[in-house]
Amino acid sequence: MGSIRKFGKKHPNIFKKWSVWIAGAVAVLLILFIGIGLLTGAKSTYKLYSSTIQNFTTQIEGSSFLYLFEMENRLFANAHPDGLKLPGLSAVSFQLLTSVKPHDLRTLLGREIPGLSAYNSEIVIAGEGTNYTNLPFESQPPLDVVLEDRDAVDTEDTPSPPQEREGRDITEDSVFIYHTHNRESYFPHLPEGTKDAYHDEVNITKVGDRLGEALRKHGIGANVDHTDITTSALEKELDYYDVSRGVVQEAMASNDRIKYIFDLHRDNVPRDITTKEIDGKTYARTIFVVGAKHPDYEKNLKIATDLHKMLEEKYPGLSRGVLTKQGTGVDGKYNQDLLGNALLIEFGGVHNHLDEVYLTADVIAEVFSDYYWQAEEVSSEE
Repeated sequence: MGSIRKFGKKHPNIFKKWSVWIAGAVAVLLILFIGIGLLTGAKSTYKLYSSTIQNFTTQIEGSSFLYLFEMENRLFANAHPDGLKLPGLSAVSFQLLTSVKPHDLRTLLGREIPGLSAYNSEIVIAGEGTNYTNLPFESQPPLDVVLEDRDAVDTEDTPSPPQEREGRDITEDSVFIYHTHNRESYFPHLPEGTKDAYHDEVNITKVGDRLGEALRKHGIGANVDHTDITTSALEKELDYYDVSRGVVQEAMASNDRIKYIFDLHRDNVPRDITTKEIDGKTYARTIFVVGAKHPDYEKNLKIATDLHKMLEEKYPGLSRGVLTKQGTGVDGKYNQDLLGNALLIEFGGVHNHLDEVYLTADVIAEVFSDYYWQAEEVSSEE
């Protein structure tokens, strides 16, 4: 002990440095042990799970992370979407701390107004008049309401789709059409005073038949599925999309030539939003929905974007746009994780007449056939 004191008197600076180092090491160890104790001993509500971190970071726009990639690789500088600006530190901090996005009031009101939080949609392309107040709302009444027996009116046959100009031979069924909410119907075809637009025969499946027929006249083979998914969901006590997923998987297993999958739905917003007059004809408007709850949804988003742009060029205003959905209250996948060329398409709304929806189905077939044959030509050249 005496030798240590003597050494300290001869070398006071070294002794002081050692004292600081030792004190610092002890402090670090104490902080470390206290931190570990807090993390392991805290209630499960306050523990930091990977899902917590994920939810925390999802408050930031995904495209903003391109700036982080750009720091490591300058090639990402060319990947920024048009019009994207580097988010300010104050805006990012506000979103992280409050989970409120300044440009989307739904994130503020969703916790206070029942039902509003279910609007987990992002408008990727806003068509004419499309905004966050008139998006498709994913809601189904109880199954007993959907399955209720109803009469149907005004269901006379309509003219067949126009003949295809070029005339191509069908070699395979490359398009699969199905209807997850297969009993969605239209009020003009139900008795006056009917409260819920559902029917076991006069429903969205007729639109699928029309689309399939129109595609075949454009030389594209299409298989239209007529599974009563509503009844199956009731019998098996499953969700609609759990049942339709099995339908799609079975179709893909039995036909490996399927290249495109369309799930047809009917919207429930007012008629003025779902109707468009073009060159003297009244059409039911359409909108493309992409599930963003799977890692490869960009592939589905690309075909939706391409089809919207082609529709806008030939029939301005017919498409209400393209949106993505994910989060609580919605399925978020819509079976689109099974194939990159899978889409959910809304055809009109509850107040549209089938004749108006059929015209839209013909247009979708026309525009899609252009997309399809262009893709086939590119594929044959590779």
